[in-house]
Amino acid sequence: MEAAEGDPDRGGRRAVRRPRTVVLGARHWHVPLYVDAWAETHDVVLVQDDAPDQVAGIARRLGASVTGEVAAALDAGPWDLAYVFGSHDRMSEICLALVDRDVPFVVEKPGGLGPDDVERIRDAAASAGVAATVPFVQRGGPVDQALSLAGAPTYQRASFVAGPPERYLDAGCPWMLDPARSGGGCLVNLGPHFVDLFLRRSGARRVELAAARLSASLHRGDVEDHATLVLAGDDGSEAIIEVGYAFPASAAKRYCSYTSAGGEGYVDIGTTGQVSFTRAADGAAESSFVEVDSDPLYDVFVRRVSQTWTEGFAGLPTLSELSETMRLIWAAYEQSSVAVSGGQPWLR
Repeated sequence: MEAAEGDPDRGGRRAVRRPRTVVLGARHWHVPLYVDAWAETHDVVLVQDDAPDQVAGIARRLGASVTGEVAAALDAGPWDLAYVFGSHDRMSEICLALVDRDVPFVVEKPGGLGPDDVERIRDAAASAGVAATVPFVQRGGPVDQALSLAGAPTYQRASFVAGPPERYLDAGCPWMLDPARSGGGCLVNLGPHFVDLFLRRSGARRVELAAARLSASLHRGDVEDHATLVLAGDDGSEAIIEVGYAFPASAAKRYCSYTSAGGEGYVDIGTTGQVSFTRAADGAAESSFVEVDSDPLYDVFVRRVSQTWTEGFAGLPTLSELSETMRLIWAAYEQSSVAVSGGQPWLR
């Protein structure tokens, strides 16, 4: 796609024009975190959702039209850019349709219901030369930067425990609690961010799943509400990742904490954002604070998309990296013998 230019910005450079954009599956709970940045940097022309009346407010905010059908939304192009949200069981078919139309896209993780879905999207997009990216918003964010003080992680731990699963009902996304449509619960939803952080910073050539435990014991639902993974690199490195829907409904939203040990020292990040870094060289300790709320990072991501869409989303996460991350997530479901497509009881 030819780069499009507009008026010079304040630095004298030619500004990239706003991409003509369609949003698919707009009831997704992350969409409200995108809207302000979309309004400032994109030309969102059409918003699609299976329940169009429930996204009318978002469309009004963006000055966009609304439709209930994906096919109608795709046919309303041509589009410079598409954002793919919605239920995980429809993601791969929608992404493949965008590839067929030569439309660059942003797709929410996980990209489908299993490794075959993501690999199919990855390979089709690569073959057709269609650019795509994924909102791994923690990458390059305050937590990631603080953890990097320790150097490449030898031992890393991430704990991110969000509110109860009922919040997806409140958000109008009941499919997230149906394993046949979501592919799983907190692990498939929250876990990819922290697997990705370890993979990107790790010095290992290969990382495998060493252990996994999933449970639905707290809320007794059809998807897991707590998961713990142990990842092992071929260089002896290790990551422990805990995610859950175990935090109460609260203005605090979630619990999170992180640690990383590497050649440069040890980093500890608390749920309040306090960072303690102890240097390996001399044992001296430094303290600071970072913002640990991940919600603002979606705004940052949208602005980076607006700056890079004519350059194939240069520097942003790729479908190959999504595939690498999701390989470990789906291996955890397999290893823990938890059915993610319905029909079998959860391990308690």
